[in-house]
Amino acid sequence: MRIVIAEDDALLREGLVLLLGSAGFDVAAAVDHPDDLLAAVGTQAPDLAVVDVRLPPTFTDEGLRAALEARRRAPGLAILALSAFVEDGYAGDLLAAGGGGAGYLLKERVGKADEFLDALKRVAAGGTVLDRDVVALQLARRRPGDPVTTLTAREREVVALLAEGHSVPAIGRLLGIGTEAARRHAGDVSSKLRVPDEAQAMLSYLRA
Repeated sequence: MRIVIAEDDALLREGLVLLLGSAGFDVAAAVDHPDDLLAAVGTQAPDLAVVDVRLPPTFTDEGLRAALEARRRAPGLAILALSAFVEDGYAGDLLAAGGGGAGYLLKERVGKADEFLDALKRVAAGGTVLDRDVVALQLARRRPGDPVTTLTAREREVVALLAEGHSVPAIGRLLGIGTEAARRHAGDVSSKLRVPDEAQAMLSYLRA
């Protein structure tokens, strides 16, 4: 798998190069500016771009905008956006764009290499991954009377893990409850929220 990285923090950028290289990925380019990201996507034909949301010159959303433009130029390009802050608006823009695998993670997740690499692989395979802190924020913002407020603590955990892109068997392992129990909880969530027990459906519901 070919990957391009766009990150202005030199230490994190080099750390990502080392981490991904040691995990067997082909890091085709590592840049620090949105224009260089677009150039690298054009010349290197990557499968996935790992991009800091905030890049020069204004450090607002240049990275995210460049990543979406890169996907327009290279349809199907998977995008894993990284941010130092919980910004669910940016996450929503990325996930709503469609056209390929998409993920939005806090930069601190990079320090948990196994979790980060697992998320990256799910995005590269066309899946959707949303950071658990963003999911928690979206759940907390639900108004009284929203079906989310009827979920049990365990069901909220299941919703969060579904939104992170985990399969039901993986959720069973992560929660230590087994696949069948996880499937029952996911089914209960699906019934209460009236949406399929799938990652994209959960994300669409939470963004609504």
